[in-house]
Amino acid sequence: MNDHAGTQEGAGAPRETSRRTLDRRGFLTAAGLTAAGAALAAVGGEAFAAVRPALRGNAVAGAAAAGGFAVPIDTVRHTRTWMAWPDSSAIWGRSLSGVQANIALIAKTIAKYEPVIMCANSASAAKARSACGSAVTVITTIPVDDCWMRDSGPVFRTNGAGGLDAVGLNFNGWGNQQTHAKDALVAGRVAAYVGASFSTAGFIGEGGAVETDGAGTLMATRSSIINPDRNPNLSQAQIEAAMCSAFGASKVVWFKGVLGRDITDDHVDATSRFLEEGKGLVQMPLASDTDAWSNDARQQYQILSSTTNAQGHQVAVTKLQGPDYNKIRSTNPNFVGAYANYYVCNGAVIAPQFGDSGADAAAKSTLQRAFPGRVVEQLNIDSLGGGGGGIHCVTQQQPVP
Repeated sequence: MNDHAGTQEGAGAPRETSRRTLDRRGFLTAAGLTAAGAALAAVGGEAFAAVRPALRGNAVAGAAAAGGFAVPIDTVRHTRTWMAWPDSSAIWGRSLSGVQANIALIAKTIAKYEPVIMCANSASAAKARSACGSAVTVITTIPVDDCWMRDSGPVFRTNGAGGLDAVGLNFNGWGNQQTHAKDALVAGRVAAYVGASFSTAGFIGEGGAVETDGAGTLMATRSSIINPDRNPNLSQAQIEAAMCSAFGASKVVWFKGVLGRDITDDHVDATSRFLEEGKGLVQMPLASDTDAWSNDARQQYQILSSTTNAQGHQVAVTKLQGPDYNKIRSTNPNFVGAYANYYVCNGAVIAPQFGDSGADAAAKSTLQRAFPGRVVEQLNIDSLGGGGGGIHCVTQQQPVP
């Protein structure tokens, strides 16, 4: 989410515009870094090399340990989409009804293209069923704290021979910044529901923090993963090896990220995505924007477009122009306007629109060119964006084995 949560991914980064006065939903002080963020800065967390492939020995050993399983790119065909129903006023406050309406809209839209399972607490299941309609399956056997299934849910892997398993990324509430007793168990329970073998990764992270091309290359922000509130006792090399083992990859492209400004510490899926092996997409700011998020996006574009992937191929990067925050509908200073936080499902791309008509139309056109043959559906998810996340943040795909 740069997402989320009270926030993340869920996922897009809030922008420091002239309207911006608070950090994500008030979780962090407007004045500066969290304690964890300050600690990371103190130990030189910003100084890592921009792009550093995983140590080959560790990466190869990790891939072998995965038994041939790897996380496919999310453009492969899905069996279903997993989502979660938010019902906590302690987390969402007065915006709870709005975000519930957005979650229902996303679920109903995806359900036109593939099955959707919504995890809901027993007390709110009837409301979820009423809002989502009969096309969405609502279950109560997997309780949840919040709606960020991208981060709390399992990462599914396939082996190219009909096998499916799942990996949990040890979700800890974005560094223990939000209650997550139920969400910490979601990944294992989803895996059990579908009968998939389940294991846990050797690092703490969230699904929105790691993007994969399904062909050996990952990208992530150091601010989110190489962070004392997630992985205080692991070196960068150890984290890379654990990521590669979990995802079945061999190279990590690192971005600096934005530290301590939102609960996710700048999830990559708000800004940069893989389209396929050798092709990526980065959401770009307006030329006049010079805030931390805009500078981060420019750096992500520069790094991704100048690196090679695990196959040694130069990555061709498409620019996705972000909205003008002076033209969008929302006046929420924490609003996340991430077109890049789209979700690819069977036959469609589910993307946001923010009320900047020119930018909305341009984003739809860019996504249509990037995903030929798929329908691009744009939804008003302003309540979700006001909570710091987007459509990718609240969905988790289960690929066809």
